[in-house]
Amino acid sequence: MTIGDEISRDEILRQALASLAPGTPLRDGIERILRARTGALIVLGSEGIDDRIAGGGFTIDVEFTASRLRELAKMDGAVVLTADLARIDRAAVQLLPDPQIPTEETGTRHRTADRVAKQTGLPVVSVSKSMDTAALYVDGTRFVLEETSVILARANQAVATLERYRGRLDEVAGSLSALEIEDVVTVRDVALFAQRLEMVRRIAGEVDGYLVQLGVNGRLLALQCDELVGGVDAERVLLVRDYLPGSDTREAAAEPVLLALDRLTGEQLLDLQVVGGALGFPTGLEGLDNGVSARGYRLLGGIPRLPDVLADRIIEHFQSLQALLAATVADLQAVDGVGDLRARSIRDAISRVAETSILERYS
Repeated sequence: MTIGDEISRDEILRQALASLAPGTPLRDGIERILRARTGALIVLGSEGIDDRIAGGGFTIDVEFTASRLRELAKMDGAVVLTADLARIDRAAVQLLPDPQIPTEETGTRHRTADRVAKQTGLPVVSVSKSMDTAALYVDGTRFVLEETSVILARANQAVATLERYRGRLDEVAGSLSALEIEDVVTVRDVALFAQRLEMVRRIAGEVDGYLVQLGVNGRLLALQCDELVGGVDAERVLLVRDYLPGSDTREAAAEPVLLALDRLTGEQLLDLQVVGGALGFPTGLEGLDNGVSARGYRLLGGIPRLPDVLADRIIEHFQSLQALLAATVADLQAVDGVGDLRARSIRDAISRVAETSILERYS
């Protein structure tokens, strides 16, 4: 990991948390400092730590080890690591950040860590001698490092929530597929499915944050999460392309709609009118009951081993899901790149999907 690149604050925080996950050398060093009750200031990166912000200390430039970090923390002053966290650059450094930088911290060590992080953009770890805690500061954000058992309990709860939401998403997806085949879809149905997709993605993002903190201890949860969210991003793109206003249905044309969905707040996401507006449909309560027709991207997306480029040609040729459902093998062969065997397999797959969706809806 390299700290200090031109990346967002969230990504810097994520990388820093990953470097501090249980089982990493840096976390091992911090836990040794906590057990020794000596306290410490550790700067994760040396770029920007110049004479204007740092005084005293000495350059050692040695390979990083947890034991060396613990020993150096016994001295007054901060320990400065290199950007890749592989070496200890300086020790016993007196940090002198701009005192005009606002901070809500009270202790001297924590105030210094907060101000240095804001002034340099580098992550700074403050280990409290009296409170027996360690906190990470990243550009105004304070993150307390917690025990693995606490993080694991929260992660398990989040995964259980994700599992429930994924089950509900699958129900809504099946219902929408049946409505599409019957050609009785409304804006409300599309907005509801988009809403459920976004909820699953956001819960998965929360779980991912816990997994970063857990490091190697979160491997099994990571596998479970990957299974639960598999295909969600692809389904989201196909849904938007299915109902994009206008004639341009390329994936690039779907990007503004996907970004609009990303920007919805949690409160906005609960309002189907707002979700419908983000999808490009007319806003208003009455607009939710307007009928819309799918193009067939989701249907073709469920056919195994059908190349995306071929699916695009089929949609462009038939223009609508209803025309695709009514297509014969000969009609499908008229599409460039679709031979006899491919046409028959597509026709069979469409028939199976249609029958399954209708049976599930009325069973």
